[in-house]
Amino acid sequence: MFLINGMKQAVLPASDRAIQFGDGCFTTARIVEGRVCMLDAHLQRLQVACEKLFIAYTAWQELTGEMIELAQGVERGVLKVIISRGSGGRGYSAANCQHPVRILSVSAYPVHYDRWRVEGITLALSPVRLGRNPQLAGIKHLNRLEQVLIRTHLEQTTADEALVLDSDGFITECCAANLFWRRGRDVFTPRLDQAGVNGLMRQFCLQQLALAGSRVVEVYEREAALSSVDEIVVCNALMPVIPVRQYGSQRLSSRELYSFLAPLCEQTR
Repeated sequence: MFLINGMKQAVLPASDRAIQFGDGCFTTARIVEGRVCMLDAHLQRLQVACEKLFIAYTAWQELTGEMIELAQGVERGVLKVIISRGSGGRGYSAANCQHPVRILSVSAYPVHYDRWRVEGITLALSPVRLGRNPQLAGIKHLNRLEQVLIRTHLEQTTADEALVLDSDGFITECCAANLFWRRGRDVFTPRLDQAGVNGLMRQFCLQQLALAGSRVVEVYEREAALSSVDEIVVCNALMPVIPVRQYGSQRLSSRELYSFLAPLCEQTR
């Protein structure tokens, strides 16, 4: 089901800048028992992204109501919200774009996440790298061609997820998740001020680890840093956190970090 500016439809004008330039932002939320998990955080993410992209979106009350309404009656599902700059002007100029467009849709929950939480997943190093761009780093904008290429390559392997580096060779994220790794008592996660998405579950995990007094370091590290880790976990707002059982030929059996984070992340529902 799709809602576009509050109307049940699934068609956008060809002039919409989401189509023309990928000009907009989005968020993807988990629905559990008719409620949008982390609703306020998802709305704040969209607000921050619109500010960074200079999209003058103001209909937050209408959007909030539609998110709540679409989730009602859904036992488990996925709610995606897109904000496009809309139509107007010619070429790259956004001077005449006065009416941003909101697009909401609901889809089935990825049931393989249930199996992944039990079994753990495998990671493979992706040959596709993320371009460094501090202006866009952190936000979930609509320019996702890098992720499309990462996923396309991943589907040619037997791995479940991809380890993704940036164009300077630093560990950044997975195709559709953030990651943490543990070495002894210390926990590490990539810095995301140059590339990658600062996911809501990543932010939540950082907060919970800080409250527990854990030493967490945001780092620029190269792929070789993972050769000596005790544990890797990945997370996003849908999973919400999943252990990694193997990276390349390296098997990982410890679930200490996962066991700490998993019950806390489930409380975000």
